[in-house]
Amino acid sequence: MVNKANDLVLYAVGDVAPYREDPGSIFQCVAVIPRQADIAFCQLEINLSHKGTPLPQARLAMRADPKTAQAIKEAGFSIVSFASNHCMDWGREAFFDTIHALEEQGLMVIGVGRNIEEARKPAIVECKGTRIAFLAYNSILPQGYWAETDRPGCAPMRGLTLYEQIEHDQPGTPCRIHTFPHRDDLQAMVDDIRKAKSQADLVILSMHWGIHFIPAVIAEYQKEIARVAIDSGGDLILGHHAHILKGIEVYAGKVVFYSLCNFALDLSPTKEMLESPRHKEIQVLNPSWQPDPEYPTYYLPPDSRKTIIVKCVISNGEIRSVSFLPTYINKQSQPEVLSSKDERFGEVVRYMEEITRDQGFNTKYVIERDEVLIRKA
Repeated sequence: MVNKANDLVLYAVGDVAPYREDPGSIFQCVAVIPRQADIAFCQLEINLSHKGTPLPQARLAMRADPKTAQAIKEAGFSIVSFASNHCMDWGREAFFDTIHALEEQGLMVIGVGRNIEEARKPAIVECKGTRIAFLAYNSILPQGYWAETDRPGCAPMRGLTLYEQIEHDQPGTPCRIHTFPHRDDLQAMVDDIRKAKSQADLVILSMHWGIHFIPAVIAEYQKEIARVAIDSGGDLILGHHAHILKGIEVYAGKVVFYSLCNFALDLSPTKEMLESPRHKEIQVLNPSWQPDPEYPTYYLPPDSRKTIIVKCVISNGEIRSVSFLPTYINKQSQPEVLSSKDERFGEVVRYMEEITRDQGFNTKYVIERDEVLIRKA
């Protein structure tokens, strides 16, 4: 799509967690894209600190040098959500070190704070005559990671689970899984959106949520949160955490990305990790998840190599178009934006069509040059 001179262009990606000596090198194949944006968003999945001790409830605690914040800034990003299931992995010192490192680079950090009031505070950006409010929430919540009135952490959007046995007279048989948003958290989000909408033209939400590694499946609570958010004034939802792509929904004319997958993430398996019972419990969620010597620093299922960059064009305070740029993670864990002539471009689009259809979403993908426009069919 051809952009007009006064158009505001937003790019958004999923999980970012460089874990290497030169963190900027992970962006070298793609940084021209976010640098072209007026606003660029990412989700940080790693602590930036030399301090702290992993908390007992941290499943996979990783931390990188605070200089990583400079690499994120130089890659073109301006808005960073730190509201995730890793935000408190290394304790409070590392949590605050991470926020400080990002803010020292001039990055706007959302979804976290010294208390719940700070964590729920929007970042408001004014650009080309449009004011945009960004909010971030997290549903993937180890105990003690969410902020309270007197405790630091992230803005929670807790989910509750109910297991309904299908055959009540048959012990041990499968069950249906129902999930529901925590009502107080849901109402807090509604209040935040309405307040932000009174201060801005558009409200964009970042949601760390969903079922990781299992292809296509989206939890019930996610769909309810998405609809409530949009009905309350939300204009775009950017979901992440699942580490694979999930389908896209168009609801009331607004676009919901349920998972943007990873974007720039290093993960090298150790013997201890591969043999860990905790890891083996989640490895079974995706049968194709096995060590691959060709991807030594990207130990994730093959599905995780397919990813996207969201492109949102805004004009006169309204979203004019939403599309995505098919992207692929290479053998060095680096994202590469694909040309429509690349066979992997079609692979990503077909995958998106399949997982979107699987969830019953009435979404149409229209290829235009090297991007894919999102339409309601």
